[in-house]
Amino acid sequence: MLKRKTFWIIAVLLLLAAVVVLMKRISEASLNKMPVATGVQSAPAVLEFLPADIVEVSNTEVRKLLALSGALRAINQAAVKARVAGDVTEVLVREGEAVQAGQVLLKMDSSDYLARQEQAKGALAAARGQLDIARLARDNNIALLEKNFISKNAYDNTNSQYAIALANVDSVKGALNVAQKALADTVIRAPISGMISNRMVQPGEKISPDNRLLDVVDLRMLEMEAPVPTQDIASIKIGQAVQLKIEGVPAAVDGKVVRINPATTAGSRSIMTYVQVANPDTVLRAGMFGEAQLVVDKKAEVLTVPETAIQYEGEQAFVYAIENNVLQQKPVKLGLRGESQGKPVVEVLSGLAPQARIVKANLGRLRAGVSVKLITTTGKV
Repeated sequence: MLKRKTFWIIAVLLLLAAVVVLMKRISEASLNKMPVATGVQSAPAVLEFLPADIVEVSNTEVRKLLALSGALRAINQAAVKARVAGDVTEVLVREGEAVQAGQVLLKMDSSDYLARQEQAKGALAAARGQLDIARLARDNNIALLEKNFISKNAYDNTNSQYAIALANVDSVKGALNVAQKALADTVIRAPISGMISNRMVQPGEKISPDNRLLDVVDLRMLEMEAPVPTQDIASIKIGQAVQLKIEGVPAAVDGKVVRINPATTAGSRSIMTYVQVANPDTVLRAGMFGEAQLVVDKKAEVLTVPETAIQYEGEQAFVYAIENNVLQQKPVKLGLRGESQGKPVVEVLSGLAPQARIVKANLGRLRAGVSVKLITTTGKV
């Protein structure tokens, strides 16, 4: 019994060993049929580019721009307020209407102020009558005093009465002036020429002094308030030209820097700069958002390449150039960064010659020394 059991154990072990050997041989055969992996894809013999991938460098103007943004506001604007209390009878303008300085905008009920004016006129007439009587008495007493018919005290008394009557006339004149001004203030006129931007009153309303009634905005001259980082403020000068792009206006608008705030804005490291924009046709409106490109530096006729063509190996900048249909890696020394004809470019101080053809876009690491062909959608060229 024991011998039979031992026999079967040995047979099973031999069978397992045979299976292991067979599997190993199958695995080795499969590996021998697979290609050897090098870990690096073999580079193509020829690199193909579209014409749009290549650019020929040339001498152009490069400008370094500083972006500013802000809302336009009118330099001259006025809030029209009531000077006297009363009931509004007429409002002669609405939002969007053009007005001239001195034009009547609003009328109030003037009956009360007209009565006060007439009352002041009557008081003035009475005061002048009293003054005439006092003057006559004084003049008579002067003659009597010269003939010693009255005492000096009697004359002084009539002279004092004359002085009081004269002061009363002056006082009533002042009251009449106040009444006349109050009457005139019931008709409200435009303080400046411009357009009505807000109307806050309707006929029939009762208003008080200093109530805000209308807003008048002069659109002929606008300005944009734009924050500038402190590190860039030294590049901005009074009178510097600025081009603005205004929302809703297709053409660029010219402006100039007219003021620079002497202090930084609280809570930020920026300094407010004010760009003035002439608007004689009143096409622009207060509140429009604008973006300005301020030229802080520029160079003319310098060799430039697209910013997208620049790559780096450590701190060394380089571009891929095509020479004799072979791709070459060209180290370059860079200068001013900016834009040319609306596209970002970089000045090349050395490393490239004019009319050199380079790879315009950053296509990653390419293999220098390989042949290059340009292709089109219709085939190779």
